[in-house]
Amino acid sequence: MRSYTFVAAAASCVVATSAASVDVPRQTSGTAGCGISHWFNGITQYHSLTSNGTSRSYSIHLPSNYSQDVPYPVVLGFHGSSSIGLFFEVDTGLSGSQYSANKIMVYPNGLGGAWAGANYSDATVPADLTFVSDLLTEIRANYCVDDSRIYATGMSIGGGFVDTIACSEVGSQFAAFAAGSGSFYTDNNGVGGCTPVKTPVPVLEIHGGADPDVNYNGGEGEGGIEPSIPDWLSWWAQRNNCPDSTKTVEDLFNGTGQHYSWTCNGVEGLLQHWKVDDMGHCWASTSLDFSCLVAGEGPGPISASSIVMAFFDKFTKA
Repeated sequence: MRSYTFVAAAASCVVATSAASVDVPRQTSGTAGCGISHWFNGITQYHSLTSNGTSRSYSIHLPSNYSQDVPYPVVLGFHGSSSIGLFFEVDTGLSGSQYSANKIMVYPNGLGGAWAGANYSDATVPADLTFVSDLLTEIRANYCVDDSRIYATGMSIGGGFVDTIACSEVGSQFAAFAAGSGSFYTDNNGVGGCTPVKTPVPVLEIHGGADPDVNYNGGEGEGGIEPSIPDWLSWWAQRNNCPDSTKTVEDLFNGTGQHYSWTCNGVEGLLQHWKVDDMGHCWASTSLDFSCLVAGEGPGPISASSIVMAFFDKFTKA
């Protein structure tokens, strides 16, 4: 069974603000990439690799104060459909120092602008999972990585693919997962439809109650059948041994939003969910971002980037 520890300096979730506490890299053993110096730190750079015989691409953003001798947490950010990693980076602002001053941010690009799982996806689930594993191998070999603090987040089908990773053997390389407006095409058939290698698995999901593309109540989506978000959360609660008696519900924003939290295997907040009743299909933000603009949304009451990074800061993989 995988065990998790809370990082003492973890930031707390902040509602209605875009700022998150800055974490400090821990003194821990790093990967083979420690000792390799890099140019142009603080500027996103673009790379390619061959995975399963196919050329794949990704971008990476190192902290401006990156040290080749200090192991850093790594966050993989998966874009939504008809998109690329650059757009997800810009939309979320996750490369900004308020979120990742001491984290390595990685933005993979999906084949055909999407990730595996939907009926319109170009890549198969095994191929995309192999890409993620190959990508992590390359990152470890070239950068100083804290192997106990690797995380994955994503938007829409990217959020759904984060769940696909969590349900696979590749997921054992990660410490926690977070999805925004997730479309869970590969996890839509009950608690047994997903079999993580080890449990418990820290999971966070943020969703709009008025999402017209990934309906909160589930049903036929753009790429196949999607579960209702309450059902999906209940399946993760069962997988993670989170008794229903431990679930807390906090009403927010004059009753127009809720924060759900479960204690799982004795770990408080290991499973969490944020809902904004009138929010559509976008990356929740307290300032105007591109995904919300496309969805016809203005700034909202929560910052998904703050909430996701604060959640990640709580967990390490033993």
